[in-house]
Amino acid sequence: MILRPCLGKVRPFQHFKNPLNSHCCSRSFAIDFEEEAHTSSFESSNYLSAHQVFDEKSQRVSLNNHLLFEYSRNSFNVEALNLFVVHTLCVKSGYFDNVSVGTSLVDMYMKMENVDDGQKMFDEMEDNKNVVTWTSLLSGYSCNKLVDRALQVFLVMLVGGVKPNAFTFATVLGVLADKCVVEKGIQVHSMVIKCGFEAITSVGNSLINMYLKSGMVREATAVFEGMGDRNEVSWNGMIAGLVTNGLYSEALKLFHMMRLAGVELTRSIYVTAVKLCTNLKELVFARQLHGRVMKNGFYFDNNIRTALMVSYTKCGEMDDAFKLFSIMHKFRNVVSWTAMIGGYMQNNRQEQAANLFCQMKKDGIRPNDFTYSTILAAHPSISLFQVHAEVIKTEYQSSPTVGTALLDAYVKTGDTDDAAKVFEEIDEKDIIAWSAMLSGYAQKGDIQGAVRVFRQLVKDGVRPNEFTFSSVINACVTSMASVEQGKQFHCSAIKSGHSNALCVSSALVTMYAKRGNIESANEIFKRQPERDLVSWNSMISGYAQHGYGRKALKIFEEMRKRNLDMDNITFIGVISACTHAGLLNEGQKYFEMMVNDFHISPKMEIYSCMVDLYSRAGMLDKAMALINKMPFPAGAIVWRTLLAASRVHRNVELGKLAAENLISLQPQDSAAYVLLSNLYAATGDWQERAKVRKLMDVRKVRKEIGYSWIEVKNKTYSFMAGDVSHPLADSIYMKLDELRGRLKDAGYQPDINYVLHDVEDEHKEAILSRHSERLAITFGLIATSPGIPIQIVKNLRVCGDCHTVIKLISKIEGREIVVRDSNRFHHFKGDKESQSLLPLTKPQSMSSGILFNVVFLVLLLVMLYSVGKDVEMFRVQEGPFKNLYSDTGTGNMNLQTQLMMRK
Repeated sequence: MILRPCLGKVRPFQHFKNPLNSHCCSRSFAIDFEEEAHTSSFESSNYLSAHQVFDEKSQRVSLNNHLLFEYSRNSFNVEALNLFVVHTLCVKSGYFDNVSVGTSLVDMYMKMENVDDGQKMFDEMEDNKNVVTWTSLLSGYSCNKLVDRALQVFLVMLVGGVKPNAFTFATVLGVLADKCVVEKGIQVHSMVIKCGFEAITSVGNSLINMYLKSGMVREATAVFEGMGDRNEVSWNGMIAGLVTNGLYSEALKLFHMMRLAGVELTRSIYVTAVKLCTNLKELVFARQLHGRVMKNGFYFDNNIRTALMVSYTKCGEMDDAFKLFSIMHKFRNVVSWTAMIGGYMQNNRQEQAANLFCQMKKDGIRPNDFTYSTILAAHPSISLFQVHAEVIKTEYQSSPTVGTALLDAYVKTGDTDDAAKVFEEIDEKDIIAWSAMLSGYAQKGDIQGAVRVFRQLVKDGVRPNEFTFSSVINACVTSMASVEQGKQFHCSAIKSGHSNALCVSSALVTMYAKRGNIESANEIFKRQPERDLVSWNSMISGYAQHGYGRKALKIFEEMRKRNLDMDNITFIGVISACTHAGLLNEGQKYFEMMVNDFHISPKMEIYSCMVDLYSRAGMLDKAMALINKMPFPAGAIVWRTLLAASRVHRNVELGKLAAENLISLQPQDSAAYVLLSNLYAATGDWQERAKVRKLMDVRKVRKEIGYSWIEVKNKTYSFMAGDVSHPLADSIYMKLDELRGRLKDAGYQPDINYVLHDVEDEHKEAILSRHSERLAITFGLIATSPGIPIQIVKNLRVCGDCHTVIKLISKIEGREIVVRDSNRFHHFKGDKESQSLLPLTKPQSMSSGILFNVVFLVLLLVMLYSVGKDVEMFRVQEGPFKNLYSDTGTGNMNLQTQLMMRK
């Protein structure tokens, strides 16, 4: 037997201070002290009197055991540690083999969070253990959050033939509830019934807790209704569980039933009831509870007052919440401060939240992890770097909640580099942290970073959820992403069962619409189980960008019929659709409808769309009048739109005005100088054009280089005007020369007005023929099989002459060509822009939907077989446009994906 020394100096018992006032601890029936203490010592839990009795009867091992147990049970661990000396005396006196002494010592070490010594003491007891000893060890592991070891103890106990008691079952059920292992919990429930403990209230309470934490409300209700003796814990546990599972109405009904049953309201029940009010946002009910709390004498309970404060903030009653917070005064703790800060944040009072955070620190209250995670959402009202420094100083940077909040704060500022550093420092990354990092890369349009994080997530064995897929699919919206990457993530979402989740399906609609596949976007949109505003807006904007104005307006009218909420983004899509389709009257009508019927204040982008609408109709005066009537100064986007229109209509005076305003707002924006110089070139004023170009040189403003790119066999090839760097440059220009002859035979005449250089006409024709979009399309013609559609992307707008040429190439080569420029999509099929899309119809019948899902699933299985197994197939090659699944490409999968999307 090895005796462990006491940590710290041991004080004589007569010098101990009374750690608790009278009546604070429950009465113990372990030892009858009535004769020794004259019925006064332990009946009132007066530890000082107990020590006096002990000093007189120092040889009584039962007294030693009882003192040890009482201090340990009531969390006075320092005193319990001093009592270890008494235990040493008992060992010397030969009482170590007493099972009560050993059990108390195991319990004491566990409550002191010294689990290793507790386990050693347990082992040294050898065969001198009973069910109470085993339960103490099990409970100790549970209290120290070592649930796996607690379950091991329970299994060893059963194997050793020790029969559990009611407290053992209640403890192990609590462990299973924390671990959410409901399958094993059901087995333990069967053992409870077999052992005849189902009628014990504490066991029933533990069963209710376990089932509710696992989301099994029906089973918990059955246990609750089968209990013959329900106490306050039973009612409170059931109501709290219903609230946790979002069943607020059922929780409220049960609360009224509890009141009718005459159950006394305890502190815990009041806290649960107030939380229920918070979730229901029942302000009247909260005020009633507030009054009853004051009447029943619980008003000074910090937990209740904090819960009431949170309820008021959720209901928007910040004045009442602050009054309650002020009354708490010296009794405020970190929880109440954090709750009030969070209340300000929820009510969009970030500045007040930041001020309260500073006041909290001045008052000497140290923020905890929840405080930091709450205040980080207040950026930029409070310095992000300052909070980050405090987080590092207080060693909270590895906390999942604080780390994720820091990560999200950096993501919102667009600083993915610092966000990635914070992400790496989080010890235990949960799916929220992974999704936040993915979202950061998606917002920045960094497809490489998003794919890299997703690959690492799968490698670490983290199961993606719907928000993970939503984030990574949103990253595929950028033009720098491969089209196939988005399709592959779509397939993975289907396999994992998240494709029908609202956020995922909405992200898919947006991704397909913005990547030129409006048919697939429409198919997903029609089959969404439910649609949010993002889905509706994506379809409207998608049809508008693809030039299908009437279809966009049909979607909008469907929204109106359903009385759905709309926002500025909705009307941006609607008015853009009118602009691209030349629907002037409809555009004016919807603008007035937005203001007068929906009471939505137009933002800058709406005014820009209206200026564009008027400008395309040649009504520049009306466009300028609208700018003058704007309730706020026109921004760069408005002046840029007017300047572009002035160039088209060759209105030099208005163009100069727009350019001056644009340059004053964005002096380093090359678009203003280029558009103005092009305006002068279009009117033949080469001298003024030269002045603008010289001004660009003086101010060191560089013109954005135009380039186009095309994806072929999972590789992306980019071209600039006159580019000869491609390995197949000779073949490209040979094909281009061939096309030039066939174009002339088809009646094509170059429009040299689009060449804004003072050179000979022949040179202008040569410049036109080498535009980047023509090179990209020509490469697509020689690099793909006949009949395969070609899709290219250009960073600038396609010129009018190229528009004509692409239309003729589509007819000559018999190819469907899709061009995405900085403004919209252009679909060419034959000698005209394609208007043939799937008709907007109502959802198909149930049988048709089932058939679609079956075909989709079969094709998915074929595809997954061809590219590997499980989500672990996400292996990314070097470069941003490589295939996600395999090193050999997915040429066959492209056709399969197209078949799936087109049934």
